[in-house]
Amino acid sequence: MKIAYFIKKSGLASDASVRSFLDELAASGVSTYDVAGGLEPGTDMLIAFGGDGTFLTASRIVCEAGVPILGINLGRMGFLSDNELSSVLEPLLAGKYIIEEREMLEVRVEGADAPAIFPYALNEVAFRRSGAGTLGVCLELNGAALPAYWCDGLLVSTSTGSTAYSLSVGGPICPPDVEVLIIAPIAPHNLNVRPLVVRKDSKVEMTAIDRKNRSVLLSVDNKDYVLPANARVKVGCAPFALKRVTFGKSSFIDALRSKLFWGEDVRNSR
Repeated sequence: MKIAYFIKKSGLASDASVRSFLDELAASGVSTYDVAGGLEPGTDMLIAFGGDGTFLTASRIVCEAGVPILGINLGRMGFLSDNELSSVLEPLLAGKYIIEEREMLEVRVEGADAPAIFPYALNEVAFRRSGAGTLGVCLELNGAALPAYWCDGLLVSTSTGSTAYSLSVGGPICPPDVEVLIIAPIAPHNLNVRPLVVRKDSKVEMTAIDRKNRSVLLSVDNKDYVLPANARVKVGCAPFALKRVTFGKSSFIDALRSKLFWGEDVRNSR
């Protein structure tokens, strides 16, 4: 078995528990290498050591190649990286794991001087204002124009991303196996604007209503880009899914309760 590993925070590279884990893998006959030098042919799995941000960065390395990714939580939240270091080694070596698929977004940018971007996102794509003042966003859904949004921005999220940025702007919570896209305004300057849930095969196009020739910002997961004011952003479902390693013991509902304190109420205490 050949396993790559990814460490975003430099301090973790010398962490005793991480080094011990990698040494035990090697002692069990597993070939390991640091993926910082590039993904090698024949790689069976990528292990991301860190939090959810590390998982998102690591996903960009393997998503197109179809290599499964295992997240080991050494960060804070741990929605994507939900495995503890102490409980992974034995089932991993025994092959007692499941590979689930998570839908990803594909984004394309059209317009003069548009930058080259990494076109895939696991959580969300956000189209945002770059300075002071409300941004007007024209939205087309499957070619049909919706009323303009006046807001700080607009985001398109997967169900996996429903507990990330989308949650913070008032979007609905969706279990990760629900095949939908969520369109949610960021700080809308209206009282009658609501998030919209659409089919996963929907096509979304966003452009700015710009009266000052200002640039706009595009966030693709945890990567930001500056776009020209005339940019057109097209978002849809990617032609592949991210392969995520799980040990079949995590529960989405339990994660909502333990990590986001869903239903935390003195009346619910036992």
